[in-house]
Amino acid sequence: MPATVTLPPPAFAARTVAAAGSPVREILALTARPGVISFAGGLPAPELFDTEGLRAAYDAALTASGGRALQYSTTEGAPELREAVAARASARGLETGADDVLITTGSQQALALITATLVEPGDAVLVENPTYLAALQCFGQAGARVIPVPCDERGIRSDALEEIVARERPKLLYTVPTFQNPTGRTLPAARRAAVAETAARCGLWLVEDDPYGELRFEGAEVPWLAAHPGAEDRTALLGSFSKVMAPGLRLGWLRAPAALRRAAVVAKQAADLHTSTVDQLAAAHYLRAVDLDAHIATVRTAYRERRDALLAGLGAALPPGSSWNRPEGGMFVWARLPEGHDAGALLREAIARDVAYVPGAPFHTGTADPRTLRLSFTTHTPAEIAEGLTRLAGAVAAYSPGSA
Repeated sequence: MPATVTLPPPAFAARTVAAAGSPVREILALTARPGVISFAGGLPAPELFDTEGLRAAYDAALTASGGRALQYSTTEGAPELREAVAARASARGLETGADDVLITTGSQQALALITATLVEPGDAVLVENPTYLAALQCFGQAGARVIPVPCDERGIRSDALEEIVARERPKLLYTVPTFQNPTGRTLPAARRAAVAETAARCGLWLVEDDPYGELRFEGAEVPWLAAHPGAEDRTALLGSFSKVMAPGLRLGWLRAPAALRRAAVVAKQAADLHTSTVDQLAAAHYLRAVDLDAHIATVRTAYRERRDALLAGLGAALPPGSSWNRPEGGMFVWARLPEGHDAGALLREAIARDVAYVPGAPFHTGTADPRTLRLSFTTHTPAEIAEGLTRLAGAVAAYSPGSA
């Protein structure tokens, strides 16, 4: 009897083969063991979660409407949660109705839905440089040509944006203008107005990602990009409850013009039908029963102390000639080592001493700066931060520049 010939299954889609994994996730896996002080992950502090308030909210959701909470729901989201999101957005200066909002499974899904709706292979997408790593993954999987916009210590250089738009004819600009990931910088209001004006005049979608905006420690609030004249009919605003309530809820939201929002609803139907009903109803109960702004104020106070502890110790921990910024909020400090240093090579010495950060290179598009690194200050107490910086100083002492 002849031998059976078997053939391998067909190849994976080219977009999945081309997409790289997240270096941040890989570093988090390396640093998951007990005793490691990690400045790597952009994780909220778990001891600040309102566990009791959220438990009560889930109890209320299941007690008041258990059948509904455990049932399928509409793609757009639970009306009461959409209304709560709209009210919070309006209170922050952007008039919003419940019908303007789509509830998503984290704001990461909102970005994926907008990408699926707008981006075709070969389309040009503009990003800050450096920018949020998962956005680069998302656009890369879509087959986009990702093009960096020149930035300085305050964010996008609006004077350079128009020339790039005219040359590349991009589909959209993706930006994290407030306490940006990875740099922590905030785009000033005047530049936001210029970006909105350029988008309106040149024909460009704007994707404004705002997971950190409510975590302001100091300084004046800056209006959303979406609130500026020229941006009204072309801005997809992405928000999240992950940083102010709890990331395990996986609750985000999208505010977008009607046509774009309807298209995103169709894309979401294909992706997951709808976001978890019980999580949505629990969040809605929580927002009715608890003063979320008071909870956020507590989180801000703790994070401000942690930021200050990190900033106070960086001078002794990093090599002479290093530089770093002072973010007014958010979760990250962006640092640069002196000429000839490599943050990736230094990381090996750091991990050997049970301390970690994220090298800045993966956040860049095109030519990366190997001297840069991102440090998150939210997960550890000031005392733990001080110990982590002592360990980092030991790694610096053992590191030889040029050993990458």
